[in-house]
Amino acid sequence: MGGPSAEREVSLSSGRECAAALRDAGYDVIEVDAGRDLAARLTEISPNVVFNALHGRWGEDGCVQGLLEWLGLPYTHSGVLSSALAMDKDRTKAAYRAAGLPVVDSLLAARDDVRSRHVMPPPYVVKPNNEGSSVGVYLVREAANAPPALSDDMPETVMVEAFAPGRELTTTVMGDRALTVTDILTDGWYDYDAKYTPGGSRHVVPAEIPPEIFAACLAHALRAHEVLGCRGLSRTDFRWDEARGEAGLILLETNTQPGMTPTSLSPEQAQAVGISFPELCAWMVEDASCDR
Repeated sequence: MGGPSAEREVSLSSGRECAAALRDAGYDVIEVDAGRDLAARLTEISPNVVFNALHGRWGEDGCVQGLLEWLGLPYTHSGVLSSALAMDKDRTKAAYRAAGLPVVDSLLAARDDVRSRHVMPPPYVVKPNNEGSSVGVYLVREAANAPPALSDDMPETVMVEAFAPGRELTTTVMGDRALTVTDILTDGWYDYDAKYTPGGSRHVVPAEIPPEIFAACLAHALRAHEVLGCRGLSRTDFRWDEARGEAGLILLETNTQPGMTPTSLSPEQAQAVGISFPELCAWMVEDASCDR
């Protein structure tokens, strides 16, 4: 848990909660704040299974997965290839499109170009191509006269995608099962603060949406999980424009390592279908593997 990414604090929170839940489930747990000595620490500990509670770059982009494969340690969540693929938003969208899953138009552009001109007609969204948790996301509204003043912290190449209006929906896949759909309600943009500040958002689970939209979310999330080669737990996020019916449902991205506090979206969905947080964490440990 922890690690050096922009999502370090979220990861520490996930790690603490998962460690406590696994102890409740009867496992012996050692918590490791992932640093440059990670390989040495894991060699010293020699665990039966690694529960990967890292978020963001290095922890869910295939890097630590490769290290764990090299050490021959079974680990939770997706493997090297699917982790790297899902973390790259542009390649994820290409995989979605190839599978016939609905996405909005998007492109990769130089940070300086995005600062200097509208690289696509507003409204659009600018985000890093390989971060999560809405880190570094800019919404350029339809009436915007000027392009966004991107921070110097943004990478040199960013993703620009057409803004998808509508409701924020999400579905968790656990193995080969899509659990349920959550409708995420906020007063504004579902950004980092809305995700992690108490009271920043409200979750309706199961979502009160038409049955055909509910079923489509389950089917699309399971298909995305399969197309990206995920294993264990994943969560796929959607936007749904009610005015357009099923044609208004689009996929945003798939998170191969969703937040794992008891009130995070995926554990909340598991609870809604009768799976307690300790039971979910225990299932993930028993599902852990290497070389696949």
